[in-house]
Amino acid sequence: MPPTQQGPPVPPPVIPPGWALGAAVLGVSWAGPLVRYTGAEALAIAAWRLVISVGFVFLILAFRRGGQPLRMSRGDGLLALASGLLLAGHFWSWIASVQMTTVARSVILVSLQPVLAALLAAFFLKEFPGRRGWWGMGVALAGAGFLALGSGGGRASVQGDLLALLAALLVAGYYVIGRRLRRDMDLWNYVCVVYGVAAVALVTAALLSGVPLLGYAGRDWAVFAGLAAGPMMLGHTGVNYALRYLPAHTANLALLGEPVGATLLAWGLPGIRERPDGITVVGGLLILMGIGVATLRFRERRGTRPAP
Repeated sequence: MPPTQQGPPVPPPVIPPGWALGAAVLGVSWAGPLVRYTGAEALAIAAWRLVISVGFVFLILAFRRGGQPLRMSRGDGLLALASGLLLAGHFWSWIASVQMTTVARSVILVSLQPVLAALLAAFFLKEFPGRRGWWGMGVALAGAGFLALGSGGGRASVQGDLLALLAALLVAGYYVIGRRLRRDMDLWNYVCVVYGVAAVALVTAALLSGVPLLGYAGRDWAVFAGLAAGPMMLGHTGVNYALRYLPAHTANLALLGEPVGATLLAWGLPGIRERPDGITVVGGLLILMGIGVATLRFRERRGTRPAP
C-alpha cells in the first residue's frame, strides 16, 4: 500500500536527531537526582519547572528569526491542550514518586511507558504488537512485579511505585500526541503551547490546593532552575525535536538510557548516595530488556521512516 501524505514535507534537521536524543537522555537523567536536593512539595517543584521553562521558550521565540507563525486547527488545539494536561500530571506524579521511593525505582518504573502505550493501543486502537512484542511486554511487566514484591520501603515506597506507574501512563499519552502534532508544528511553537498549558495547570492546582509557590531558599530556586534548564529544555525539548524526524518508539528506546544515568548519578552524587539493591537491579534489567524486545519488534513491523 503506498504511503499517504500527511501535511507538508519535513525540512532537513538542523541538528541530527540522534544527537538530539543523546543530549536529551543526558538532560533527563539529572531530573531525579536534582529533586532530591529540595524539600519543596512536588506540585511546587513541577509548577516552577514548567514556569521557568516557558520563560526560556518565550526568550527564544522573541529573539529568533524566520520562525513559523503559530497556526492550529481546532482539533490540533484540543490535542495540544490534552498534551499539556498530560505533561502536567506526569511531572506532578513523577516528582511525588521520587520523593516517596528511590530514584532508581522511580525512573525504572517510569520507563515502562512504551509498554503502557502499546497496551493502550492494543485495547483502544486494536493495534497489536505481535508475538515477540507480547513476550517483551510480559518480561517488562514481570520485572515491575518483581520490584513491587521486593519493595522494602513500606507504604511510602509502594505509593511511590504506583505514582511512577501513573507518570509512565501519562507521559506515554504525551509522547503519542507529540508525535502527531510535531509533524506539522514548529518545535518552539509546539513547546510554547504545551509547556504553557502544563504550567498554567500546575500553578492553578498549587493555588487551589494551598501549596506555597514562594518563600523558598536559594538552593530550592537553584533546583527549580536546574530542572528547567537541563531535564526540561535539553531533555524534553530534545525529544520533541527528534519526534519530527523519528518514530515515537525510537525516542522511547533511546530514553531507556535515563534509568541507567539517573541511577548512577543518584549513587555517586554527594548528599544522595542511593546505592541500588539487588532487587532493583534485577527488576530493572528485566524491565529494560523487555522494553527493548517489545520496542525492537515494533520497529521491525512499522519501519523507521521519518514522519511525512
